[in-house]
Amino acid sequence: MKRVSTFRLNSSTDLPSPGIPSKAIKVGYVRRAHGIKGAVVLRSSSDDPDRFTVGAALLSDSSDFPVLTIESVGSHNDGMLVRFEGVGDRSTAERLRGVSVFIEPEERRQLGGDEYWPEDLIGLRVVDSDGKVVGEVARVIAGSAQDRLEVAGPRGVFEVPFVAALVTSVDLTIGSIGVDLPEGLTDLG
Repeated sequence: MKRVSTFRLNSSTDLPSPGIPSKAIKVGYVRRAHGIKGAVVLRSSSDDPDRFTVGAALLSDSSDFPVLTIESVGSHNDGMLVRFEGVGDRSTAERLRGVSVFIEPEERRQLGGDEYWPEDLIGLRVVDSDGKVVGEVARVIAGSAQDRLEVAGPRGVFEVPFVAALVTSVDLTIGSIGVDLPEGLTDLG
């Protein structure tokens, strides 16, 4: 089964803020302070379970804390309970509410053979089994059952489930995705 490995980058709110490198990838955000010793509840948007470990340094969109280094981490029913170095009390932790955390692209986990980063698929030509270009990938939509490619074609926009039965090949070198689509799918724009 083909998979898009994603951090669920589906909206402009997931783009880095000024001061964050433009290619930085959002991996979570601080929901709220927790307790009186500086802990925060962090919601992860990363697909790497080892992303948040003690000592990990994360970029942030906080001008007060441009880099947040994890001092301790544990589970919490609303996400993860995290303490960052230099954040030792509730009032400081409150200042982190809503702060997003990012990593550099080279810090992402290694992908498996049939996994792709969404940004690597956007802009690729979509070619049917007859060799005809049916459109270009405009967006990758993360789904719970499967991810979907939003394809902009000559008859409008349509979606292709990103599964092996429909997506027969992905060639990042030549910039194309081979598909075997059921008749009429490109007309559903």
